[in-house]
Amino acid sequence: MRVGLHWSVLVIVVLVTVALARGEFPTAHPGHPAVQYWGLAALTAVVFLVSLLAHELAHAVVARRNGVQVDGITLWMLGGAARLHSEATTPAAELRIAAVGPLTSLLAGGVLAGVAAALHTLRASGLVVEAVAWLSAINILLAVFNALPAAPLDGGRLLRAFLWHRTGDRLRATRGASAAGRALGWFMVVTGFAAVLFGHNLSGLWPALIGWFLISAATAEVRQAETRGVLGGVPVSRVMTPDPVTVPETATLAGFLAEGPFGHYRHSAFPVLAADGSVVGLLTVRRVQATPAQARARTTVHDVMRPLGDIVTAAPDEPVLDLLPRLEASPARRAVVLDEGRLVGILTLADITRALSWPTAPTARHDAGPRFPKRA
Repeated sequence: MRVGLHWSVLVIVVLVTVALARGEFPTAHPGHPAVQYWGLAALTAVVFLVSLLAHELAHAVVARRNGVQVDGITLWMLGGAARLHSEATTPAAELRIAAVGPLTSLLAGGVLAGVAAALHTLRASGLVVEAVAWLSAINILLAVFNALPAAPLDGGRLLRAFLWHRTGDRLRATRGASAAGRALGWFMVVTGFAAVLFGHNLSGLWPALIGWFLISAATAEVRQAETRGVLGGVPVSRVMTPDPVTVPETATLAGFLAEGPFGHYRHSAFPVLAADGSVVGLLTVRRVQATPAQARARTTVHDVMRPLGDIVTAAPDEPVLDLLPRLEASPARRAVVLDEGRLVGILTLADITRALSWPTAPTARHDAGPRFPKRA
């Protein structure tokens, strides 16, 4: 399991370090050299990140034990996120996965509180005791905040598990938890800006920022749930454009463009075929545009195509939902569909967007419209 750090982690490290070194520590324990304040503050910020990682690792471990595949963990400015490849299959599994995060933070806070008390009893440096006590308090605060019944917080997942258990409808439960998340987010945004405007307190920007994140994440979560509801069980073959127009790898860009393919077919990419008919790459309009006009007569399609190894491929019977994460992460934003190595279609995010407009998931092969002959 991969653990990643988003660049915004540096922001939270700097904010915590500055807040402790210039505020909390010198206020509570004046008279120490500045290097002690800054060194201990930086160390405290790093330990705080470790506690966030422990929170997310707990989610990941319990998720795996409940049959949910975990792609990895990413830490960023507002905390962390375990990237789950699939979802819990029962409300009980959802509850276990969600509950373990706040419980881990609460346990960490309790242990750190005990350590702070022990250090105080042993007459350790008051500055060190202050740092450990701060870590204890922030972990307990993290546990309480995450337990609020609002998506995408862990408490929102607990609420979804409860609603799912009561109604038997996962999508309806997700909508309820997301509505609670948006309500909490707007409350934090309004109160945060009110503190700035009327209380002249710039610290109100922080809850406003978190509130904005909650609104965005809760909205995205319900959209993802609706996407799963429409595309659940739908294979790639029902959404793809079948028998796409192709181009031979030996053709020159000038010769290819002379036929006006991009305007005539309204496509922005074409699969590239070798002499034996196998797919070897993908020619995109951006690659063509990046080639100087004077060089196109001597530049072949093979010279500028994206090689097959850099393109997402899929099988016709692969579920669209399994393909979607790979498609979104791909620079080309499209997948070539192969059936035992033979080109049978191409799938873009636009195809999936159109599929989301279907009233219900289809039960027959999706009609992708007129088919164009393949180029030799």
